[in-house]
Amino acid sequence: MLKEGPARFWFVDGRCGQPAAKSFAARSLAWTLVLVATAAAAVAAGQEQAKPADAAAGNQMSGDAGALVEIEHQIANYVAAVNAEPVDLKLASQVWSNSSDVSIFFPLGEVRGWEQVKRDFYENIFEAMFSERKLTMRDIHVHVYGDSAWVELHWHFTAKTRKDGSIKNSDGVETQIYRAAGPHKWLLVHVHYSVAIPSASPGATVKP
Repeated sequence: MLKEGPARFWFVDGRCGQPAAKSFAARSLAWTLVLVATAAAAVAAGQEQAKPADAAAGNQMSGDAGALVEIEHQIANYVAAVNAEPVDLKLASQVWSNSSDVSIFFPLGEVRGWEQVKRDFYENIFEAMFSERKLTMRDIHVHVYGDSAWVELHWHFTAKTRKDGSIKNSDGVETQIYRAAGPHKWLLVHVHYSVAIPSASPGATVKP
């Protein structure tokens, strides 16, 4: 009669027999196939989950999947900080590297260092000049290369001026540069954007 020994080998009357060896080999092969199939399914599921949610919206991503997700999250925070009322400086400080070597090049000039970015870009322009701000971005292309990444995108900005309540609209292109600041952490270090030539329609203007 077949019985299972303490070491999970099959024995016949206390001695290892030929049927036992074949049975053990078959069971081992079956379990190996199950484990391989399970691992393959897990990898496929992980790759599917790592795809950016808006890949179908015309955005393109290249590089490490984890880095792409984190950078995409930072882009969303960049937009949310501008659109908040008042401007969300705490959120902006989590997007930007709070160092003296960050910079912005834009139509109104150049701003260098996080303290100046916070004051001259967020407080003196977006907060002081506009209310009901709505910044949107599209055609986002993210490229990761080692511990650096760059982003190319198109933006649209609409807002109400605090001076007279008129509605202003503008469009343009932008480049953002990020660098890795630790595991699963990417920080913005440079922004350079330009403004499309405004149309002749009423209310056309430029993003500051």
